[in-house]
Amino acid sequence: MAYYWGKVALEATARDTERFLPRPTITSRYLGLIFTAVFDAWATYDEKAKPVYLENIPKREGSLRDKEIAISYAAYYAMKEYYFSDSLYFKERMKDLGLDPEVKDLDQGSPAGVGYLAAKAVIESRKGDGANQYGEEAEGNPPYFDYTGYQPVNSVDDNSDINRWQPKYFISLEGERYAPGCLTPYWQEVEPMTLESADQFRSPPPPLYGSEQLQKEVEEVVAMQANLTVEQKALVEFMRDGPKSVQQAGHWLVFAQEISKMDEHDLDEDVKMYFLNQITAMDAFIASWDSKMHYDYARPYALVHEYFKGKTIDGWAGYEQGWTQMKGEQWRPYSPDSFLCPPFPSYVSGHSTVSGACAEALRLYRGSDTFEVRVPFVAGSYTEPESEWKEVELYFPTLTETANMAGISRVLGGYHIQADNLEGLALGRNVAHQAFEFYKEHIGE
Repeated sequence: MAYYWGKVALEATARDTERFLPRPTITSRYLGLIFTAVFDAWATYDEKAKPVYLENIPKREGSLRDKEIAISYAAYYAMKEYYFSDSLYFKERMKDLGLDPEVKDLDQGSPAGVGYLAAKAVIESRKGDGANQYGEEAEGNPPYFDYTGYQPVNSVDDNSDINRWQPKYFISLEGERYAPGCLTPYWQEVEPMTLESADQFRSPPPPLYGSEQLQKEVEEVVAMQANLTVEQKALVEFMRDGPKSVQQAGHWLVFAQEISKMDEHDLDEDVKMYFLNQITAMDAFIASWDSKMHYDYARPYALVHEYFKGKTIDGWAGYEQGWTQMKGEQWRPYSPDSFLCPPFPSYVSGHSTVSGACAEALRLYRGSDTFEVRVPFVAGSYTEPESEWKEVELYFPTLTETANMAGISRVLGGYHIQADNLEGLALGRNVAHQAFEFYKEHIGE
């Protein structure tokens, strides 16, 4: 049943991306809180487990069916709150299970009541946690409004400080040119679940313009893109995600579901693993945003233009143009015009941080790094004309290597330099060890 609701949560995340465009910070919080509600409902039936937010509910004996009903109501009411646009979809999923979606049972003794109260406790506890979900941080402004007043140093047309982030122009699917603002530039203010603070493991400063390290890393990005193999293109696209993307937290929920099947999990094991997996992703995003907004660091998109200004280099010129020689200031990431580059500072890589965190948390949970997952993929299908597509198989031998592959994909794609990647992986692994201690405390170990 936990696996079932994992699938529903992934579909809801994909729909959220279609509806609101990618917002990985926001959906990571949704998934983290949904699986916390599921865990808290389940914990009521476990002798040793301690809920995170659900209080004053006595422990009770329960059958497998009781636990299934409790976690279903917890998942349902949490999803209705966070992915509210899909409430009708969730109602149908409850009806598919033979459960009444209209029940709001306050009886602590019934499984439905336990589930409802678990979701309610999470929702109430996390209001005002800094995410600004309800527009509560700045009266009169919409949900998710930036209440910190962040303004980039550089405008989209003027890059006056090469070390700092510069917004870039995208071209919408309707053909309109626009420059998206910074995504949730206040996310470091969100209250973490397992960390002492967002800056607990803040990354050291990135290499600055004029340093030998930065020059080498910018040159590396250009060389990597100029020589992308078919398998590398597939890796860039798979990790970037295309249509119906579930973002990084969702990606690692997909990987966790592979482990569910591989290790033949029962309900208890799945509830615990998804809880650990998703609270780790949620806090990894908060920690990543702390470094991003603290350093406000430039992306390769702008750095390559500066370092290779007036020089001729090889690169990807865009859809239907392929790889060709170009001036350095024409260089671009291997990405569609509609999502050329993530619209927020570069250092550290969110993909690397979340992947390093989730892979390490899953490794600690299992006591094994083995993964052995193979994914068929059509290279080029998210970025290039169909004539350029090639079928490949991506192979992820271990959890650690999967995180490393996610991280290097961001350098290959031209979104990050190597420092963004390596420091992101290190930050994520620090987050994972902290999250695992929190997890052990709540399962009673």
